[in-house]
Amino acid sequence: MSILETNNVSKQYQMGKVTVNALAGVDFNVEQSEFVAVMGPSGSGKSTLMNILGCLDTPTQGCYRLGGTDVRDLDDHQLSRLRNREIGFIFQTFNLLPRANARQNVELPLVYAGIAGAARRRLATSALDRVGLVDRTDHKPNELSGGERQRVAIARALVSDPSLLLADEPTGNLDSGTGEEIMRSLNRIWMEGRTVIVVTHAEEIARHTQRILRLHDGALVSDDRRPGDG
Repeated sequence: MSILETNNVSKQYQMGKVTVNALAGVDFNVEQSEFVAVMGPSGSGKSTLMNILGCLDTPTQGCYRLGGTDVRDLDDHQLSRLRNREIGFIFQTFNLLPRANARQNVELPLVYAGIAGAARRRLATSALDRVGLVDRTDHKPNELSGGERQRVAIARALVSDPSLLLADEPTGNLDSGTGEEIMRSLNRIWMEGRTVIVVTHAEEIARHTQRILRLHDGALVSDDRRPGDG
């Protein structure tokens, strides 16, 4: 079953008198429990596509469906609710609150969802345990290594039990060894049945996934599966 579908998705931006075609007629589906990499050089449209998949932006033309819902039919409030319910985000820069400890950072999506304090703490502690950081619950980001900070960010992305995990260059600020560790964590999450999409420019990171979508000048130029997958 498809968790998301793009149909002729295009995105144009107006920069002064110039129209920039960031995406040009992108078509693909992602099934439940797939592990997908989106690759391409700078300016290929990776970030624009990620923003659309994450319901942070909408197509200028074409259709994007998440869980069967056409995002064109939603207002900003409905988009926000869909995003908070269905999507977990992992960013290159971690995006952690510096004055909050690991558990408090992981709790944030639950705060926005209106979950009560005791339940938030229980769910956040469980999510930290899943990424091997339950012993670092009370540590603030400046007391954690880069890999630990990214694992806190993974726990935060998982805590609401989203159907889709979007990771934007999740190893970009990490050394190669720590980056491999993070990809192993994402691989375990995928093997639990989660759908994971990773935006990356690095072939060694993409090799952890089962399918690679390549963009060039806003167009999808290849869709390759590893032998034995799908």
